[in-house]
Amino acid sequence: MSAPVVLSEAEVKEVSASPAPTSWKITTASLSKDLWLEWRSKDAINSMIFFALLVVVIFSFSFDPTAEESRQIVGGLIWVSFLFAAIVALNQTWAREIRNQVLDAYRVSPAPPNALFLSKALGNFLFVTVLEAVMAPLFMIFYNLKVLGPAYLLLLIAALGTWALVVNGTFFAAISLRTRSREVMLPLILFPISIPALLAMVEATKIVLTGESAAKFWIVLLAVYDLVFTVVCLTLFETVLNAE
Repeated sequence: MSAPVVLSEAEVKEVSASPAPTSWKITTASLSKDLWLEWRSKDAINSMIFFALLVVVIFSFSFDPTAEESRQIVGGLIWVSFLFAAIVALNQTWAREIRNQVLDAYRVSPAPPNALFLSKALGNFLFVTVLEAVMAPLFMIFYNLKVLGPAYLLLLIAALGTWALVVNGTFFAAISLRTRSREVMLPLILFPISIPALLAMVEATKIVLTGESAAKFWIVLLAVYDLVFTVVCLTLFETVLNAE
């Protein structure tokens, strides 16, 4: 039997005085872990890009709109394809944590639950952003799109819209985690509650593409939606995490 480890008084004071990890450090550590695992496997990114590319090709073969018609409808096509493709990443958000009881270990640790939620939401935000960066030029090519309004607003709409999808998606993926058919349950919960955000994203994108009017109302609505649901998800996540 090995001898017990005895710490000196100075070492005990040093350990006691060492600061506990902050929420931000835990968030960045968990986010780095998720990014590293995705970099090695590329499961979510490859699946999302393949799915979105399939949607683009199918719709391009289904009809051949003029440039004006494309500006009217492509906003809906873009965001619906991103929403469906994001489900692939959202379904895998918590699946990795179930293995080897990682989620249970986090639940009994003193780490704040919101740090875990933010790391997952930020990771999904980065994954969907990569998808959008790859697919947006293809949409522009396939549908002969030219932006008539201020193009920089598309970046703001994309950021707000992506966060609206992933913050709710990450939260509801945690809720449906322990259900038998979580792949089916997540879309059933997420799609209805995402309708206001999806409407704002589609309308704002269409207005910027056509240059018809100002998209300020829809952008503000999207920002308020993000703020409200971010606060709600952060408030309720601890209850979801500790639920049996």
